[in-house]
Amino acid sequence: MNLELTGKTALITGGSKGIGYAVAKGLAAEGVNLHIAARNADQLAAARQQLISEFSVSVDIHPCDLSQSDDTRALANKCAEIDILVNNAGAIPGGSLAEVSDDLWRSSWDLKVFGYINMMRNIYDHMKARDGGVILNICGTAGNQTPSDYAAGITANGALITLTRALGGTSLNDGIRVLGINPGDMENERGEKFLRLQAARELGDAEKWREMYADQPGGAVANSEDIANAVRFFVSPRARFVSGTVLTIDGGMSASQAVVGA
Repeated sequence: MNLELTGKTALITGGSKGIGYAVAKGLAAEGVNLHIAARNADQLAAARQQLISEFSVSVDIHPCDLSQSDDTRALANKCAEIDILVNNAGAIPGGSLAEVSDDLWRSSWDLKVFGYINMMRNIYDHMKARDGGVILNICGTAGNQTPSDYAAGITANGALITLTRALGGTSLNDGIRVLGINPGDMENERGEKFLRLQAARELGDAEKWREMYADQPGGAVANSEDIANAVRFFVSPRARFVSGTVLTIDGGMSASQAVVGA
């Protein structure tokens, strides 16, 4: 299927590795020119070199700290003409309400919650002025499953899911689509960290983290490319009437748990 993305331009935050890099690679394969942003300049440079070696697109890199309002504003102004924004930067620490310190809670929210909000606010105005654009937020299934040992994450993801749905419910009036994706457990570096924590807690040995896959649908989890493939379609003109939707990609785990808990 031709996704009609050739020649468009996207900004991907957290685009130097993991889901963000997979999204960048997937969009580049469709002929999308890229801006990728992250904190680590060396990782961004390495990602850019790999992308331009594989695809005939332009790739601009933006080392910045999107937990800072000034940095988000500056990035939005530099990338004012983009067609697509993918908010992906941020990682929320695990832990219960009592375990996550005030400072850690706030610093992680500054990046993932307020970083997303500030990028949306600034880019939305630019897109509205041109009567067109797509904003896609990578949130997370914890916002649906509400595990109490991920207190900061469930509240962050829940807030972003709700904001995505609310904004996307009316954004087509401005020619903009706002939507999201909730990845579940992932087969990547960050996903391994969480599975190690679960294995240590439930099995008494972090090295048994692969055994946690047994509880997943089909005994497996998604990888970054699975998320990137969904992003490709969602941000394309082929999904022109999809807005206010947050797609969960977890093999049915959320649906399964909802049935069991009913």
